[in-house]
Amino acid sequence: MPDFDIAICGAGPVGLTLALLLVARGVAAERLVLIDAKTAEQAARDQRTIALSYGSRQILQAAAAWPVRATAIRQIHVSRRGYLGRSLIDAMDQQVEALGYVARYADILSPLNAALEQHAAGLTCLRPAKVTALNQNASGAHITLEDGRQITAAIAVQAEGGVFADQTPQLRHHDYEQSAVITHITTSIAPAGRAYERFTDQGPLALLPQDNGYALVWCARPERAAELLALDESHFLAALQTAFGDRVGQMLSCTQRLSFALGLNAQTSPPEGCCIGIGNAAQTLHPVAGQGLNLGLRDAFVLARFLSRSISAASLQDFFQARQTDRQTTIELTDQMARRFASNTAQTLFSSGLGLIDLCAPAQSWLARQMMFGTR
Repeated sequence: MPDFDIAICGAGPVGLTLALLLVARGVAAERLVLIDAKTAEQAARDQRTIALSYGSRQILQAAAAWPVRATAIRQIHVSRRGYLGRSLIDAMDQQVEALGYVARYADILSPLNAALEQHAAGLTCLRPAKVTALNQNASGAHITLEDGRQITAAIAVQAEGGVFADQTPQLRHHDYEQSAVITHITTSIAPAGRAYERFTDQGPLALLPQDNGYALVWCARPERAAELLALDESHFLAALQTAFGDRVGQMLSCTQRLSFALGLNAQTSPPEGCCIGIGNAAQTLHPVAGQGLNLGLRDAFVLARFLSRSISAASLQDFFQARQTDRQTTIELTDQMARRFASNTAQTLFSSGLGLIDLCAPAQSWLARQMMFGTR
């Protein structure tokens, strides 16, 4: 008999949500193990900004991990700098409280960890513990940790994918030759629940309302991103003002700037045996439209449903088939937006058609609901 029924490698939002949903569906907490290379204290210091969809809020509620300290997005304004076309998606039109929420990574983890202590007291959590090998045979998965410990499980779930630059290439792999510059900015016009997705010649530029300002995700070619990182604060804000315009007033200040490479890395083949990847471990996406974590949380929600019925390799096959449409639709949508809108010709056509989206309610509703809930 294996040490555990299910081993979850990765105690980030996706792994924690899966564990909580499994327990909520009747899987014994004592038969679960969470493994993560970071301590809880290290993870709690992570101040990355995450966009949560309204559908992700529903999943976190099901995991008893809501409310999250977050800023609501009630409108999304999509445009291209210098062109007249624009589209405005409003939560009221979609009959939801908010289209999504902007939260720091640590603030998402906090209620998840609190729920784990309250509802899954018997669960084994190994951290810091780095997985160095994951093998499988007829009896299940065999996990080797850096300190030499050996763990066996009937099912192993890889829920920690890391960032694109550090990943092993999967079947579908593409380097967008872009980098994202991220920071938090304040402006002369206070945020009012509106997020902006603005396309530039080198890629999308997003401003997401957060606290007293905006979280910025500015995608550009690597050499341009390096230039933006090297600028002093005043010159960086001036460059941002030029690229974005004055819809939020004057750019006043920014926090420390960071940058990371962007790419698509997805495992599109069915699982073999008793191991499965979810979230970034299964598909790392371009940040346009902010779908990465949301897709991972939907993975966790569906996988918990299948594994609570049967902890078996057959359930992993059923899960893979059930997730195909949503995964493929989201991958294609973000991939095409990242590729096509990096060219002037495609962006010109896109800008001209933005206004038509507002005139076609079914098209706007489909796009909004895909971003909020995925393909159901």
